Amino acid sequence: MTFTKTTEQSSKYEHLEKMSVQELLSNINQEDKTVPLAVEKALPQIENLVTAIVTKMKLGGRLFYIGAGTSGRLGIVDASECPPTFGVPFDLVVGIIAGGDTAIRKAVENAEDNPTQAWIDLQAFEVNENDVVIGIAASGTTPYVIGGLHACNENNITTGSISCNAGSPLSQTAKFPIEVIVGPEFVTGSSRMKAGTAQKLVLNMISTATMIQLGKVKGNKMVDMQLSNSKLVDRGVKMIMDEIPVTYEEGAALLTEYGSVRKAVDFYLAQ
Repeated sequence: MTFTKTTEQSSKYEHLEKMSVQELLSNINQEDKTVPLAVEKALPQIENLVTAIVTKMKLGGRLFYIGAGTSGRLGIVDASECPPTFGVPFDLVVGIIAGGDTAIRKAVENAEDNPTQAWIDLQAFEVNENDVVIGIAASGTTPYVIGGLHACNENNITTGSISCNAGSPLSQTAKFPIEVIVGPEFVTGSSRMKAGTAQKLVLNMISTATMIQLGKVKGNKMVDMQLSNSKLVDRGVKMIMDEIPVTYEEGAALLTEYGSVRKAVDFYLAQ
């Protein structure tokens, strides 16, 4: 299989420094428009991975993302948004970045080049055969990520990957690879751009589809969301009003008493 790092090929745009602001923004926007179409081509791969995740989670498993740099940060963002959005435990979806928490804000030298560290990081969470580990790397060549998935495979742990190059070493390592081929970046090699956008779209799909399959959404509403601020409390009350015939004040009282939209509605309907 031929492997080409398309995200690092030369862009069709040259002499960016000579472009006006309007030209820069327009051209970046034109490139960004191609990303959803690239994601669409990967939908069958995404479906296969989500199906595997749901199966494992119904057995009590967890979902882990491992990555370095931008890819690692995107995994952490997606994982950290699951508890407030879907009301799940903070350790059900976990994002791990090469170099540890320091690397969320600052680059940690050589962290992504260590092929054994990801497995060490995963072992801190007592990763096991019920879990799923997804490696995220735009290039598909990051040793930290590839090494982590290789160790997971050896320990019968389901693995997936998200990359933006065809036939990469990462895709060849993962049991459920996802390849979103976005092509060269506007700024050559800057994979935080189209590749980062593609990864974020795929992560949104994976976590959202998984949580819906696990019953964490009713209709199209986040009935298990954490009520962590006044905006979300107000949204929760309105969700209750959509489901059952109560006033705003009655809905607010139910929400205060039962702590979630789902529990408040279930109590009312059970009477």
